[in-house]
Amino acid sequence: MSEGLREHKKRQTRRRISEAAVGLFVERGFDAVTIAEVAAAAEVSVNTVYNYFEAKEDLVLPPEEASPQRLADIVRQRPPGCSAAGAVLARLREEVRVRERRVGLSAGFGRVLEMMRAAPTLTARLEALASQMTEALAELLAEETGAAPGDPLPRAVAWQLGSLHALVLSEIGRRTAAGEPPDAIAEAVLELLDVVEGLLGERMLTYAVREEGPCSG
Repeated sequence: MSEGLREHKKRQTRRRISEAAVGLFVERGFDAVTIAEVAAAAEVSVNTVYNYFEAKEDLVLPPEEASPQRLADIVRQRPPGCSAAGAVLARLREEVRVRERRVGLSAGFGRVLEMMRAAPTLTARLEALASQMTEALAELLAEETGAAPGDPLPRAVAWQLGSLHALVLSEIGRRTAAGEPPDAIAEAVLELLDVVEGLLGERMLTYAVREEGPCSG
């Protein structure tokens, strides 16, 4: 019980630090705020901030939400009967439906997005992250399908799915910046996902299917 309480307190502290940091970044700009100021706003020490967040960018893009393994994990966890593309489409639809923070559909994300776009280190982190996600997925697909060394198919599929993921985030960002409400954005993005799925060929939609069974999404 005591261990659970400690973990709960850690989560609360981590959230308090993150919320204080993002509030300051949105108000004054990412580069204008110091870690010491974040610590003061969260009522913790500078060392405590670094204990929870190794880098300043992690305060905005925490590793558990912005992981290089994101796409690979989605495909790795797919149920029987689900292809790689089916898994990614299903997860994106679910995250959009529930207005997931990780896809930028939480309240107030518009101002956070503006702040991120104005910070070169954050935009560079996002670009690097997109490439890393695609590379990790390509490695997983090659391993799962037993592809021969140099076979371009796993990489081609991974890049298409990485592009799909980027398209969804870009569309959400574009509509958010235009002032559209989250519900309207979600409806438009779900329609976009339907269109994209209709454009994907059978080879793409049936690549790397895991055994027999249904794939819902």
